[in-house]
Amino acid sequence: MTEPRSDSTRGLYTISVAAELAGIAPQSLRSYEERGLVAPARTDGGTRMYSDGDIARLRRVAELAAQGVNLAGMGRILELEDENNRLRDDSRADGRSEGHAPQ
Repeated sequence: MTEPRSDSTRGLYTISVAAELAGIAPQSLRSYEERGLVAPARTDGGTRMYSDGDIARLRRVAELAAQGVNLAGMGRILELEDENNRLRDDSRADGRSEGHAPQ
């Protein structure tokens, strides 16, 4: 049995709604997906379904674009931010507090 996706990762919005929520044109969303900046879920029929997490990521992409960052730069920044978040989550799961190295 498949585990239910959390609210932040469950696909809730079609591309037109996601575009409106993120303030980005639908064609740009398609382009960002092609570049690997976002990976929306797909229905059995192939319809893109964007989650709340995808919307937050798209808003971050829009911020980076407004700062003049190109698509390659956006990809690298998002990769590093994702890795930083994973490391922070791992550290918290291990019981270590932030800013303190294990002894």
